[in-house]
Amino acid sequence: MKILGIDLGSREVKIALMENKEVIKTFKISTMSFYRDYCTYDEKIIVNLDKLKIKDVDIYVSTGYGRNNTDLSKFKAINEIKAHVYGAIYQTDLKDFILLDVGGQDVKIVKVEKGIITDLELNEKCAASCGRYLENMANVLEIDLDEMSKYYKDPVELNATCAVFSESELIGQIAKGVDIKRLCAGVNYSMYKRLRPMLTKFRGKKLVLVGGVSKNEAIEKYLVNDYDEIIKVSNPQFNGAIGSCYYGEKVNGGK
Repeated sequence: MKILGIDLGSREVKIALMENKEVIKTFKISTMSFYRDYCTYDEKIIVNLDKLKIKDVDIYVSTGYGRNNTDLSKFKAINEIKAHVYGAIYQTDLKDFILLDVGGQDVKIVKVEKGIITDLELNEKCAASCGRYLENMANVLEIDLDEMSKYYKDPVELNATCAVFSESELIGQIAKGVDIKRLCAGVNYSMYKRLRPMLTKFRGKKLVLVGGVSKNEAIEKYLVNDYDEIIKVSNPQFNGAIGSCYYGEKVNGGK
């Protein structure tokens, strides 16, 4: 049984294929290119699987911002929280954990006990605690995002709570001649400070990191003191797509 999972994100569309409970392929396409080059629209989005070079699929599952616009006669749509929880369970084989997903435009923190969601916190309003914030600040510093994520020691103080004002504050610190490593650490620590209030009631457990920000080494360093164990999955950016596949396998596997 071959299952297709598509995570229709705000910046990128992540695609995973699963066969016999094994992920056999993952790839991603920019959101603009996906809708422009691989889809047609007839009241709902029709995905051209031939253009994606995907064949012989038995089950189709979609998640993400655009999930409800897909051709629902073919795709089963599930919400992002469910997709990411299923992805984390598949990739870690854990049933009890806290899930932290920092996406480009939102943050999800989910408590999972015995494989069931028992609590969650969401932030969909402020860009300052999301991945887009880190991207913007890296652009201001004219440094690669992955390089910026390495620095965590002696962070310069950045206190603005708004993503826009944070850029001005960072420029002010640059003008003062603050070392680039301290500037990078300051950006990373300011992100952690915004996540910390949301994480407060979920401390002391195993924390599973998914999403692009899971690659941020500095934020992982800051989180170490808050949890017994920090776990990074092997395919963090494809977790939602993989979870969609695993959901399809669990729901239809016995049929």
